Amino acid sequence: MADATTGAMQQFGGAPPSRGQGPAAGLVLLYAEEFPMLPAAWPFQQPRVVIGRDDQADVRLPVKAVSRRHAEVFWSQGRWMIRDLGSTNGTIVDGERVTEAELEPMHEVRIGDAILKFVEQDAQRHLHYRLDGSLSPGFSRLAHTAGGAVGGFQIDRICAEIERIAPTTLAVLLLGESGTGKEVVARELHRLSGRSGAFRALNCGAIPENLIESELFGYKRGAFSGADRDKLGIFKAADGGTLLLDEIGDMPEQAQVKLLRVLQNREVYPVGATAPEHVDVRVVCATHKDLARLQGEGEFRRDLFGRINEYQVSLPPLRERKEDIYLLVRTFLARHGRPDLVPSFPLMTGLLHYEWPYNVRELEACIKRCIALTDSPILNEQLLPDSVRDAMSDYGGAGAKRASLPEPSAPRAAATPGDPGAARLRELLERHQGNVAAVGRELGKARMQIHRWMKKHGIDINDFRA
Repeated sequence: MADATTGAMQQFGGAPPSRGQGPAAGLVLLYAEEFPMLPAAWPFQQPRVVIGRDDQADVRLPVKAVSRRHAEVFWSQGRWMIRDLGSTNGTIVDGERVTEAELEPMHEVRIGDAILKFVEQDAQRHLHYRLDGSLSPGFSRLAHTAGGAVGGFQIDRICAEIERIAPTTLAVLLLGESGTGKEVVARELHRLSGRSGAFRALNCGAIPENLIESELFGYKRGAFSGADRDKLGIFKAADGGTLLLDEIGDMPEQAQVKLLRVLQNREVYPVGATAPEHVDVRVVCATHKDLARLQGEGEFRRDLFGRINEYQVSLPPLRERKEDIYLLVRTFLARHGRPDLVPSFPLMTGLLHYEWPYNVRELEACIKRCIALTDSPILNEQLLPDSVRDAMSDYGGAGAKRASLPEPSAPRAAATPGDPGAARLRELLERHQGNVAAVGRELGKARMQIHRWMKKHGIDINDFRA
């Protein structure tokens, strides 16, 4: 017998190895109020998995609003599907209520008052990382120290990478969208490097082209009108330490030539200088842009790319690591002086459903807003900014356009049915100025599906935002 609907459920509107059977695919817990008594993940051990409160369920969820046999996930015709089993409260995939749908990587699945994420690989690697940042008994992190980075398996793996390469002299290229924590990682590289000099950072996109040379290399008194004293450039300021060149993809071509010379010779020429000055700097570069495309278009030097790309680290956007959102919320509440506040389930639902185009930086701003506006120890969904609340406006609606399983004789549809193609996507993103939700509404697709298509076609959302 199915369980009754809870108040929390009513709120907010009501076999290839990569896709095959076995322990690689599974569900990862994003949030449930009962998370301390739940596993962090459920790797699939067989081609049919029943989800529910029943003691015999393969994915047992003793959580409010979950029916005894709520839904099933099954492998058929080369793909994972999910089917509601007549549950009282329904099954929701990426905010849409479904009876049957294909599961794609990072699909957000809500079963009663539990929110999960489908992954097609590495489900077992999430098992030991709890939502509150603790670890399963007897398990230790891959990295010996997390430093300023906050997260579970994905962040731990990156931190372990950083520990290995930090003591070397490799030039590191950090790739990731705005707000994903590139500077945090750069600071960790410096902290673990053992270098005695300072950490310095320069945003190449924020300096006017006519000033970037003097910012990088400094200048001598009398070099130009107004130069009434010597100025130390950021390379010299970072001598013996680490220099982060953020948004390296925005560096003007002439500055690229001079940066290449510095990296080759370890010498800088301040503006107006008659002799070079030696520097010992570990250079870390960061960008959200596609440097391969910029090279093809002649906007970024290939020889410079070869110098800065001795080791590459890619940082995932927040929408791809939503299992870290609860821990990030707790971290930001503590950081801003309100560790006593408790996020409600509807608020967490909103935070987990939103796509976070500006990533961790945007989430922190959201939590600061909630702290400022709350007059209760419980953070409720009314505190969320309009962008998050707007994303929840049609949450739980019927997903009439969800792909369902074809007849056995029918050929399998593409992994992403209805793909509009790169040209059409670029046209829509241009028209909507990078508003993914608006593009999704026009195509009748969930925002996460738009993000998947952009990733498939190598489209950078930042190219369309002001």
